[in-house]
Amino acid sequence: MRPNRRYDNEETELDLTPMLDVVFIMLIFFIVTTSFVKESGITINPPAAATSEKQESANIFVAINDKGDVWIDRRQVDVRTVRSIVSRLHASNPEGAVVIQADKNSRTETLMQVMDQVRLAGVSNVAVATAEE
Repeated sequence: MRPNRRYDNEETELDLTPMLDVVFIMLIFFIVTTSFVKESGITINPPAAATSEKQESANIFVAINDKGDVWIDRRQVDVRTVRSIVSRLHASNPEGAVVIQADKNSRTETLMQVMDQVRLAGVSNVAVATAEE
């Protein structure tokens, strides 16, 4: 005697829940580990230097145009407020560096004022952007 087998006409379904969990965890991981770059907001013409090196950990950019205007995070700011702004931005990523992008026609006095304000904000890793020769 043959056993009666019952065949269901239902299709076999694949449970996607574990895959969605893994994708969601990877998304959270990438969001948490991503560092966001705060750009200066203007385009400048930096001076050329033969010994320039790429700064890998820069996350705060301060720009000085040829008129002496200071820009941080797409906003024009006063030199006296650079310290508080950089301090706030640096608190979100303490390992990051500050890059000052000074136009080649800007005044050295403005560059030194901005650099002093950045250092007073507690950032020791400060670089000045240059163009490659």
